[in-house]
Amino acid sequence: MALVRCDFFSDVLGLSTSMTVILPQSTTGQIGMAGSESTGPAPVLYLLHGLSDDDTIWLRRTSIERYVAPLGLAVVMPQVHRSFYTDEAHGNRYWTFLTEELPALVESFFRLSRRREDTFVAGLSMGGYGALKWALSRPDRFAAAASLSGAVDVAGMKAQGEWRPDLMDQVFGADPIAGGPNDLFHLVDEVDPAAAPPLWLSCGTEDVLIDSHRRLVVKIRSKGLTLEERSGPGEHEWGLWDRQIQDVLAWLPLRAGRAGR
Repeated sequence: MALVRCDFFSDVLGLSTSMTVILPQSTTGQIGMAGSESTGPAPVLYLLHGLSDDDTIWLRRTSIERYVAPLGLAVVMPQVHRSFYTDEAHGNRYWTFLTEELPALVESFFRLSRRREDTFVAGLSMGGYGALKWALSRPDRFAAAASLSGAVDVAGMKAQGEWRPDLMDQVFGADPIAGGPNDLFHLVDEVDPAAAPPLWLSCGTEDVLIDSHRRLVVKIRSKGLTLEERSGPGEHEWGLWDRQIQDVLAWLPLRAGRAGR
């Protein structure tokens, strides 16, 4: 694999920012890891970070580079700070950056596939929310989406007013979230089940987010979307996510024959 730390200017954000990118590389002499590359433009996984993290965190806390090496899969990890992957009410346009500018820049910088069947999104905690929001809002873009311990009920978090009201007001403003474009439960209602990509939701049963995870699972199943759900012992921590991301990678519908020999 090739690891790229990409520092670039974002016109949407009006500032310099960063993304960390893993690119497939076919190798034969690398000790302990056999790399593979695509026969054409590589499929890509957009992998999103959590609230207190940045674009380097997946590399620092998991072995994601080693896990994707035999898959011929590129991984793009952008930086969005504490934005909840949203055009902030009192801040910057991170949703527009993520969904419009970033993919165009990625495609211009790297030789990656633009096809829906080769494009995936996943994330943890705040990034799990962002991954589901992106996939449900733009189902024509992704072949699969995964949330690991996702903060899936931001409407409830804001309405209760018990968790970081200053941050929730900065990101989402004074108006209620429920029933709008930042409400995952509303997006599940709005998406056409036939058009939605398969979804993966996982959460530890000792995680403070387990109740909202279970409510969203019930909602998704009631609407007939394709869902893989995993819950079991675990808290909101990296040991669990390191194991889960390996399961997510095995679940992704990577097309046969994409990896080089």
